[in-house]
Formats: sequence, structure tokens, C-alpha cells
Amino acid sequence: MAVTFIIYACDDGLPCLQGLEGPKHDLIYCTLLEIISSIVHMKNPRKSTFRKLHKIAERQQGFFTTKQALRAGFSARSQLYHVQIGDWIREYRGIYRLAQFPPADRPDLMRWYLWSRNNREIPEGVYSHETALSLYDLSDTMPARLHMSVAKRFRRNSQIPKALILHRVDLPPGDVDTIQGIRVAKPLRAITDLLAEGRISKDILIQTLREGLRRGLITVAALNKVSLPEHQVQELQNLIKRAR
Repeated sequence: MAVTFIIYACDDGLPCLQGLEGPKHDLIYCTLLEIISSIVHMKNPRKSTFRKLHKIAERQQGFFTTKQALRAGFSARSQLYHVQIGDWIREYRGIYRLAQFPPADRPDLMRWYLWSRNNREIPEGVYSHETALSLYDLSDTMPARLHMSVAKRFRRNSQIPKALILHRVDLPPGDVDTIQGIRVAKPLRAITDLLAEGRISKDILIQTLREGLRRGLITVAALNKVSLPEHQVQELQNLIKRAR
């Protein structure tokens, strides 16, 4: 028995069939649709390529890197094309953003976070010091440049962006949290770093400690575990007394 059917595109762009009706044709319909769909995606990988890139960008506030785009299926030539027609915005060397993606409140945070990536495309930077406290809304201090801590072994061939101040220190994993996809030093770590450097007034640190304790971002148990030189321990204890 000959079976006649029509292939057409549905509203979502995927293939549909017309002409196969009734329960006896259900198996034929499903099998044919599966075969046709696989052929369409084989012959037109463009849709899959865009989907892969969008999935990556979603996790990074609309941002992505050159290598991530390559892995998604975009050649170097096609990347240039998408920048030229305005689909992608070049944020920095090797870092792009999807033009149609809803902009983040602080796009600079993800931009420079991706700048700190290593050869495996894993960002190594951790926002710290005043920048960390501002991200937790624990301080009104907004420095002109972003403070970022990186491991002592951290190396980049490119010049350090003027927007960043790097602090070379090996942070324990327990001192780091994640906020909106970026790594940030925990409040107590940021406070002890600032206390050691002596760049921030004691009044600001007291205010920050008080607010952190009130909101549960800093706990008494964590305070008791802080590892600092003896003179700084005493100084921190004095600040805690004044913060309560």
C-alpha cells in the first residue's frame, strides 16, 4: 500500500508531516519524523551551533570567549562576521557578549572574571577586598578599580587591564563563594584582608562586621576559626566588640 504524505515546517522551524492519520499510521509517523529531523540537523548544523553558544552564554550573563565559540562550532571567520553585523559585541580581546542578551547590572564583573581564565578556559580570579564587600552590600565603598585575588602562580601573557587591581594570594576554597556565576571572597575573608593591609578606616570595618553579623553572612563560629598573626587577632577582636 502506497502512503502519501507532505513534509512542511512547523512554527518552531522543525519538520512536520501531513497525510498520515489514524492509529495504524502512528508508528510510521513517529519513525519518519525522527528520521527527517535527524537529517535536517545533520544538513543544517547552524541551529545547533547557535543553541550551544547560547547555552554557554546563559551561564555567563551573555558573555563567552573565542575558544568557547570555536567549541560551539563558530570558525574564526564566522566570529568576525557576527561582530561586524552586530550580533556579537566585542568586550575585550577574546571576550564577546551576545547583543540580544539582557544586560547585567554589572557587566564589567563577568568581563574581567573571564579575562582571568587559564588555558583550560577556567576563570581563576576571585573578587575580593572592597569589591567583595560591595557585592554583598556590606559596604558603600565603591573603588574606581575592581579588586581581584589570583593564585601566586597565576600568569597571563596579556597586560593586566587598568580596571583591575590584582592581589596574589592562594585563597582556600572555604574562603570563596559564588555570586551570579562569579567567584567572590567571603565577607570575613575580605574584612581580614583589608585589616591586614590597613587601607580602610576602622569605622567602615566595624560597620561591615555589624551588618555581616546581623544578616548571618558572618558567624561567631567563623570568627573563632580565623587564622591571623597575633597582633591582628587582637585588633579583630577589638573591632568585633565595637560592632556588637
